[in-house]
Amino acid sequence: MSESHLTFSRVDWQGSRKDQRGEACEMETTAVILEKPESLALRSLELEPVGVSDVLVDTAWSGISSGTEKLLWTGQMPEFPGMGYPLVPGYESVGRIIDAGAEANERIGEWVFVPGANCFRGARGLFGGTANRLVVPAARALPVPEKLGENGVLCALAATAYHAIVGGTAPDLIIGHGVLGRLLARIAVAKGAPAPTVWETNSARRAGATGYSVVAPDDDERRDYSAIYDASGDADIIDQLVTRLAKGGEIVLAGFYSQRLNFAFPAAFMKEARLRIAAEWQPQDLAATRELIESGRLDLDGLIDHRRPASEALDAYPQAFNDPDCLKMVLDWSNAA
Repeated sequence: MSESHLTFSRVDWQGSRKDQRGEACEMETTAVILEKPESLALRSLELEPVGVSDVLVDTAWSGISSGTEKLLWTGQMPEFPGMGYPLVPGYESVGRIIDAGAEANERIGEWVFVPGANCFRGARGLFGGTANRLVVPAARALPVPEKLGENGVLCALAATAYHAIVGGTAPDLIIGHGVLGRLLARIAVAKGAPAPTVWETNSARRAGATGYSVVAPDDDERRDYSAIYDASGDADIIDQLVTRLAKGGEIVLAGFYSQRLNFAFPAAFMKEARLRIAAEWQPQDLAATRELIESGRLDLDGLIDHRRPASEALDAYPQAFNDPDCLKMVLDWSNAA
């Protein structure tokens, strides 16, 4: 919001939005806006009103996805309903409910995870979580432990990993030691499965394993894996993985792929290979992941390695996408206007 605008009072969570004269006024939010591929802005947008079953969330932290958000940034995201620019990206936000409609009033004060929002006038909400205030249906504001702090933004990725694992056999090989690959390995171990092997081509990312091993693909001679989980997003990797499968083994596509997937049929036929796509996580996956965290079996520490105030978002996004040393970037909204 520009300096000419009146500011909002945020002292009383129960109060309506009022200006400095105490008069009701339209609510605005400061949001990251992707105007077009590789063109970012940080500016105010008007929010839709809080409906009777909606909540207003004051964002504390939001994560930057180096997968789907990078595709939006580069313009490579495949077309699907709701696609278009300008848009507010982001589906990894945590914060506190500071206001609510009449049907959700009892939730004021809760600390929640918000997997995106569609509450803006003047920009699409795709996925709509990277703003300092968000209006969402109460059902989309999912309670998480406040003690997680910035690690709370990892809930969507953790639930994604959990959903993939409970959909079939636990992984004995994981491709990629980014955040999703690490969560797949940690959750497999947390659920009592044998420790998987993880492939990582970037030597700098082979560090940080807890209870499992990380190796370069060329250093692994094993060719009898029963469940290979790909977290790389590489559309050309299936042929390579088929050669490492045991007969009847399964390849699980746990990443997001912007290109068409192709593979040679004869080798897959000889292995009787199975292919499974891990779909979007569901609320029950988040609940189960939260239980693993609260029981101490799943640790989210060490996955976030870069932080910037939201005011530096225009620099944070390119760094998150292009810096090979950046594992996970989060934005701090504590001083946002």
